[in-house]
Amino acid sequence: MNFSWKRAPVTTAIIAICILIFVAMTFAGGSTNSQILLRFGANNGALVRAGEYWRLVSAGFLHIGLSHLVINCLTLFFIGFYDEVLFGHWRLAVIFLTSTITGNLFSIWSTPAEIGAGASTGIFGLFGAFIMLGIVFRHNPALRAVGRQFVILVAFNLIADLFMSGVDLAGHIGGLIGGFLVSVVLGAPQVGKISLIKRFLSGIILVIIIGLTAGMGVR
Repeated sequence: MNFSWKRAPVTTAIIAICILIFVAMTFAGGSTNSQILLRFGANNGALVRAGEYWRLVSAGFLHIGLSHLVINCLTLFFIGFYDEVLFGHWRLAVIFLTSTITGNLFSIWSTPAEIGAGASTGIFGLFGAFIMLGIVFRHNPALRAVGRQFVILVAFNLIADLFMSGVDLAGHIGGLIGGFLVSVVLGAPQVGKISLIKRFLSGIILVIIIGLTAGMGVR
């Protein structure tokens, strides 16, 4: 498949925003500085509970250190491109943002005192969207095979998270769940139809999960 920013403008925009914010943070005092992270919108349970709910979104565009930025942007470049081609531009944006929110809600619920940042919650949501395609459209051999590969990739990453310090396992799981469910709700017209009952039930489950994690972590 031919890679072109014109085919994936939303993915390109997300990457560009991440890079621009990282540059701004670097000039402001450094992307690893806790105060700078919080000033630019990093996730933190106490601040979100104080009413700064926008952090659930803004944290998804911040990165702690250059390697964090590079790894996430490279991953976004590839997975975001394919997801955007298959789901469409606005659906890709909704999947990424919804996954970022659910991931950060899970993070606050799990580690409320930590400072969280990174696009990985949204990236795991894009993984979840691809896994959804492999399950819902399993009659398509290509999508079923790719879906299985992403299941293995996600499983490997989550297991690795258990043995790595500073990695937000709960955030990754929350992003994965959010991305899977919202992608069912939105559907993928370029690929095929998803029954209304599946979309409706997925929407209900997503709302319940957001409500529960918000209730436990934010209030």
